Amino acid sequence: MSVRVRLTDWLHRQWQKKGWFSLIMRPLSALAALFVRRKQQRYEQDPSASYRSPVPVIVVGNIIVGGAGKTPVVLALTEQLRTLGWTPGIISRGYGVDIGPTPCVGQGQLAAEQFGDEPTLIAAQTQAPIAVHPRRVLAAQALLKEFPAVDLIIADDGLQHLALQRDLEVVVQDARGVGNGYLLPAGPLRESPERLRRVDWLISQIVADQAPPSTPQPADPGRSLTMSLHPYQLEHLISGHRLDWSDWYQAYGQQDLQALAAIGQPARFFTMLRACGLRLNQTFALPDHAALQVQDFQALHDGPVLITRKDAVKCLHLNDSRLWVVDVQPVFSHPGWIAELDSLLRKRRLTPPSLPGVP
Repeated sequence: MSVRVRLTDWLHRQWQKKGWFSLIMRPLSALAALFVRRKQQRYEQDPSASYRSPVPVIVVGNIIVGGAGKTPVVLALTEQLRTLGWTPGIISRGYGVDIGPTPCVGQGQLAAEQFGDEPTLIAAQTQAPIAVHPRRVLAAQALLKEFPAVDLIIADDGLQHLALQRDLEVVVQDARGVGNGYLLPAGPLRESPERLRRVDWLISQIVADQAPPSTPQPADPGRSLTMSLHPYQLEHLISGHRLDWSDWYQAYGQQDLQALAAIGQPARFFTMLRACGLRLNQTFALPDHAALQVQDFQALHDGPVLITRKDAVKCLHLNDSRLWVVDVQPVFSHPGWIAELDSLLRKRRLTPPSLPGVP
């Protein structure tokens, strides 16, 4: 485990309690809260400062730092809304890469070193057009210019990016919930926990039989649901050979396996695999969005190595025959929530939008 991962783990442990670290950092968190509120007030007082897209915008984000499980939700929204008649496009920041002044726009098989790992994964799996830039407004404008058939934008992250108005907000959280309830740096939050009461949907990712975290809930309690991820297929990265979960488990599931992840919460990936009955002999956690190289795999033995689909886009050049990519699918406690979102979106688009984050 790298020093950066160890430090991140230590911080997340501190952020789950109100100990000495949070006490020392609380004055800085108070300043952060003041900054967030003033930023919100600027957009409340001057709506023209934010961009209103000519097509509806759904933001999928979180209020806690670190990976909370947004990507599976973005994938599910993109695929199901397409079946409901929309032509969705994706915008993203592109963490881990230097985008430059001009948004990167593309579709299908993209280069992870140019677009970032998550956008590359989303583009490959959905075949939806995607635009990447830290300024989401520029990304949205470039997306619509390059792909005029797009009639719905899904923003991967960007809940706090108030320069982009949105029609619906979906927040994803994991077992950490809101941690100790403090904003950075005393806690893990980008905004107050009360922000969750103003979002349209709140999705709690759980592993195995976990209960969802106790946090503030949306105004409509029917719009709070859980999501669990289950492996359904594995792909041998070098050969492209695919096996469904039951066949792969029968062939390899009783071996001593290894897993490597460079995602926001790698332990969640390892826990899911163990909950499915796999015996992991070694696990390796690397920083989120880390560029994977041959040396990252040198400490692993000759048996199968399980990796995430997000990491797979950065491993194609390694030519490592041990690597198996785990494809997962989300299971929602309320399977019809996207159909309800579609109905609400069509109704809400007929009325003037509210400002981002403002009731």
